[in-house]
Amino acid sequence: MRNLKLFQLSLIFFSSIPLLPILTLAFSAENPTDRRILVLLDDVSLKSSHSIFFSSLQSRGFDLDFKLADDPKLTLQRYGQYLYDGLILFAPTTERFGGSLDLAAVLSFVDSGHDVIVAADSNASDLIRNIAAECGADFDEDPSAVVIDHTSYAVSDTEGDHTLIVSDELIQSDVILGKEKIEAPILFKGIGHSLNPENNLVLKVLSASSTAYSANPNSKLSTPPSLSGSAISLVSVLQARNNARVLISGSLELFSNRLLRAGVQRAGHSKKFDKSGNERFVVEVSKWVFHERGHLKAVNVRHHKVGESDEPAIYRINDDLEYFVEIYEWSGTQWEPYVANDVQVQFYMMSPYVLKTLSTNEKGLYHTSFKVPDVYGVFQFKIEYQRLGYTSLSLSKQIPVRPFRHNEYERFITTAFPYYGASFSTMLGFFIFSIVYLYSK
Repeated sequence: MRNLKLFQLSLIFFSSIPLLPILTLAFSAENPTDRRILVLLDDVSLKSSHSIFFSSLQSRGFDLDFKLADDPKLTLQRYGQYLYDGLILFAPTTERFGGSLDLAAVLSFVDSGHDVIVAADSNASDLIRNIAAECGADFDEDPSAVVIDHTSYAVSDTEGDHTLIVSDELIQSDVILGKEKIEAPILFKGIGHSLNPENNLVLKVLSASSTAYSANPNSKLSTPPSLSGSAISLVSVLQARNNARVLISGSLELFSNRLLRAGVQRAGHSKKFDKSGNERFVVEVSKWVFHERGHLKAVNVRHHKVGESDEPAIYRINDDLEYFVEIYEWSGTQWEPYVANDVQVQFYMMSPYVLKTLSTNEKGLYHTSFKVPDVYGVFQFKIEYQRLGYTSLSLSKQIPVRPFRHNEYERFITTAFPYYGASFSTMLGFFIFSIVYLYSK
């Protein structure tokens, strides 16, 4: 009776746990696109002022969970499981997150392989600046500084202070920004940042023009600006070694309905665009951040001797072998064959003894053949593939290599015939000499 009551109490307890957020996660090896995303806002009004961007995510199947950044119930994980695949921080002025969320929790979220979008503005808090700094992007130390450009600014009814700038300095990468070129320039109003030179994982996606600089628009410059020219990054991305992706923008307004719908005309140019390139830009770059594009996987790694089909447990020196691997790219909805001519395999022991570029049938299958080197030991088939914008592939498969057995050597070697002849001629000469010496008078 007592056990029955304990069983009933346990059923009541576990039935009260909200398991739905955990069970509905779609992030997996078979479907790498993020699905459930936590959106943290400074103000509820951002949900409507940035609705076009949010609607584009929802139309692509994302489940957005909107919360205020200071919500006391904020948490990214429960019972050791992450509740979200991605995080959008549209809370530039927040000095401290609510609940259990803090700087360490955000960095741990990235370290666990999840993706983040961080948007700042001229009122960016130290918290947001520190998150960006940990990802390799250093915002201007002057809290009143914004990006100004007196040449590449947007023409408007009021001349203003030229802080609404125009830029088309985009990274040349089809995988990050899509294959179709963004024709219209992009409007930007916010703060600039520089990239940490010691961090080679962070890239500029949108840069300022050579005439831009970072300063306080309401005061005269007394010293040269700390950031100027094309060294100013407006939007940057980071792909960590665990393939987690982070986008850092110095402008929250970049994602706003106002700039997404606005027409644009660069100062000094007669051509006017009815619509800025902001919407195309934020949609395409968000596809990359949330793994709708540029995600690779390798399957069916195999090798065997030429003329055979079974994978051996050991190779012999000078064996001829074949190596195969299939590589696919996620398109957002399905896996498609990945086609490239720069995938290489190493036959590795302490250092690569063989380095071969793999051939492809353009249907996902890569292959090559080579001769096992005349060195025995424990080798590895190793692929270390890193390409701009794509997730990295790191594959290794260990195989021992043995020398010839005593009965596998050739009985007679053609190149040794002169030595064979010398040996037999020596024996014949000694025999003749012995006969002559013993039986001659």
